[in-house]
Amino acid sequence: MTKAFLLGAGLGTRLRPLTSRVPKPLVPFFHRPLILHAWQACRDLGCTDFAINTHHLPDVWQDSMLGLGACDWRTLDEFGGNGCAVKQGILDGSQIRLFEEPTLLETGGGLRNIRKWIGADSVLVHNGDIFSTMDLRALVDTHQQSGLPVTLGLRSDGVAKHIALDETGERVVDIRNKLGKADGSHVFSGVYCVNATLFDYLPEEEIISVIPAFLRLAELGKLGAVLLDEGHWFDLGERESYLAAHQLFGIGPMIHPLAKITAGAIVENSAIGPEAIIEASAIVRNSVVWPHARIGADAVLDRCIVYSANITNGTHQNADI
Repeated sequence: MTKAFLLGAGLGTRLRPLTSRVPKPLVPFFHRPLILHAWQACRDLGCTDFAINTHHLPDVWQDSMLGLGACDWRTLDEFGGNGCAVKQGILDGSQIRLFEEPTLLETGGGLRNIRKWIGADSVLVHNGDIFSTMDLRALVDTHQQSGLPVTLGLRSDGVAKHIALDETGERVVDIRNKLGKADGSHVFSGVYCVNATLFDYLPEEEIISVIPAFLRLAELGKLGAVLLDEGHWFDLGERESYLAAHQLFGIGPMIHPLAKITAGAIVENSAIGPEAIIEASAIVRNSVVWPHARIGADAVLDRCIVYSANITNGTHQNADI
């Protein structure tokens, strides 16, 4: 499987005000945009051709500092449609296509909007606001061997157990009990595989969720499932989980090598991004400081997220600055 669709069009309302500066999937996580962790996981499986749908602050995706980097973006015509602009760039040898949605098309509409790009291929779909170390190879292999239109990656533990399985554990029989067959027992991970045959079951509306197609497939016994319980899975779509994940996962240095920590500053249990400056006498604890941010000498921060390009002064606790 060489194609992956990364979902990036959400508004990120739970992460405001951070998402007033960047779209949610571009929020820095261990010094790089969150969605690049999903991109890397898909790259590790052999994916080299990526589509990303965008909506909120679409131009930021092409920004060399806050976006995906210097990708030498150009406009494409062959994949455009529905008034949606398409940009293409090259990132570390892989093709990235940004499909802008002037109007949010929802999950099903977003897939239909990239149908020409999908062609007859299978695609790995990955939400842009989750971080995981799950074994995605198990998902891809199961999907390819089954020949089913869709295979969902599931978790056994979690608070949103909306997916019900049959006795084999390999087919979804209901979602949120919409079919009246069973209450949910498993959590949808936000990662799944699709074949082009999915479009045979997706309603024709331009703006549509993918759930009606999933329910129809479940009725027909054609909605596959695989458990991905090994590894970590984290939804970083809200503030507390975003802060907590920086403490839980050691996937890189907390302090970026290009950050400047001035002598006399105190930094404890905090992620400090590249080109960030922590001035002398500043105290930063249990916080996340974004790239290029500046913390003044009189600042005292605890459990803060510093996302602004302005200098931060004063005492703050549990604040987004």
